[in-house]
Amino acid sequence: MKIMLNASIFEGANVAQIMQKALAQNPNLLRTLLGLSFTLIFLLGYAVYGATISPSYYLYTTESETTINDSAEPVKLYNDDTNQTNWRWTFTADGDNLTWVNVTAGGLSKDAVVKLTNSAGLYSHSKLGDPDAEDFACEDSCYLNKTHELVSEDGGYDAIISMTTTDPGRRDNGTVYASSLGEAETKARTIVEHFHSPAVIIVEVIENGNRSFAPTIALETVNEDFAEISVFSVDAGTEFLWAVAAVVGCFSMILIPSFTVYFAARAKERKNELKLQKAEQAVDDSVANDADAN
Repeated sequence: MKIMLNASIFEGANVAQIMQKALAQNPNLLRTLLGLSFTLIFLLGYAVYGATISPSYYLYTTESETTINDSAEPVKLYNDDTNQTNWRWTFTADGDNLTWVNVTAGGLSKDAVVKLTNSAGLYSHSKLGDPDAEDFACEDSCYLNKTHELVSEDGGYDAIISMTTTDPGRRDNGTVYASSLGEAETKARTIVEHFHSPAVIIVEVIENGNRSFAPTIALETVNEDFAEISVFSVDAGTEFLWAVAAVVGCFSMILIPSFTVYFAARAKERKNELKLQKAEQAVDDSVANDADAN
């Protein structure tokens, strides 16, 4: 029994010595990890906070003016050879910052052909303006043509939606990067201000047969002018708290396992020390009893 007891004592003493040596290499491990963590949290949080109070991005807005022309009279051309009637409308749009050119035709006969022509070219696609279109971006899919056309298979109403440019900065609002408000406004005006020339729009409707009544045509044009610009701003306090929370969360994923291993080792060390003390006390008591017996 004494041999087993001594073996247990030596084993516990060996484990304790190993733990003590490991901890002796860095006696301030916990303090070091906490100090490093809080330092990094503060630096990263302050970096985000500084970016929010000293931004270099500016937001500009535009004012749009929509013009609808539905009162123009068409010119009728009838072709005896093809037995087709060609209705033609000619519009002169305002080319100053012209962005959208849309034509809506009503009262079309079956298989009527609607054409939208501009010699400067327009961007269009059958999905442009369709709220149900999926995975569609005009910048990637629209075609630049001088003439866009559609065939109204069932007649009735149809429309051609087109743009003078696919640059989103010329439509609605936009963002520019600059070092000052003056520089930002100059960049924004450069993006928005342009002149689409020539701005003559021709709409044609070709119908089968000799037609007496022309379809109804409405041409919608949109011009957008620069309105105002302001510095991009956010709630710095809120952003700082979110940044700190994010950094704390990231470092917690790294530090919690490390601290868990550290505290587990400390607990195991204290447990072994307690066992060692009990074993030493048992040995002392055994030695004392043997001495008394002798």
